[in-house]
Amino acid sequence: MRITERFLAQCGDERGMLRGAEASVQLGEHAGEVAGEERTRGEMHPRERSAVFTIGHSNHSLEGFFALLGKHRVATVADVRSVPYSRFVRHFSRQPLASALAARGIDYLFLGRELGGRPDDPGCYERGRIVYERVAGTESFRDGIRRVLRGSAEQRIALMCAEREPLDCHRTLLVAPALEAAGEKVVHILADGALERNRAAMDRLIRIHGLQQGDLFRTRQSRTELIRRAIALQAGRVGYVNAR
Repeated sequence: MRITERFLAQCGDERGMLRGAEASVQLGEHAGEVAGEERTRGEMHPRERSAVFTIGHSNHSLEGFFALLGKHRVATVADVRSVPYSRFVRHFSRQPLASALAARGIDYLFLGRELGGRPDDPGCYERGRIVYERVAGTESFRDGIRRVLRGSAEQRIALMCAEREPLDCHRTLLVAPALEAAGEKVVHILADGALERNRAAMDRLIRIHGLQQGDLFRTRQSRTELIRRAIALQAGRVGYVNAR
């Protein structure tokens, strides 16, 4: 049985607690210490080889996309798009992409129902706008996080969505904080093949929203609060709005 099939069978009905985290995930909690403006290229440090990766398909060609996956030895692409189709780059629609990945020996896993940024649950919205804290509190979302954690222990997984810029996507604003709260490292594969650790992405987000206030960096809690505020502001800019 392939590794992906095995870990899905093991955790598809699992209802245990998230590894090292409370079941109700709070966005930004335990997001890590400030480590400077850290952007790495090429090989990761050995201590981070168990990290979960993220990637945006953007308007890449298939060959360009596969080159990024190959460079970082990704074994499974977990699709976290709620709607796994693209009008503009049709090779990234669910079925063509899954087939193309399989032809190259890469597994495809659809997690858009569990980890997507546009859930069907009306309770996840406030006046039509997605509220990430509510999404993170659902059992479906927690199930998705458990599945990623179980899989990442056995192989290298990249969470895929559409946006090129990690900070414009729920994979960074919603999913990454939940994984970090569970003790997992998260690293973003950028469009040029460089790697950006999520803590460095959060540093960027804090600066984008002008929240860096010298003395607030003295404690871990103050940084956690800055990240929460920055995520909330960014979600207000890029989060899904249901126009119906």
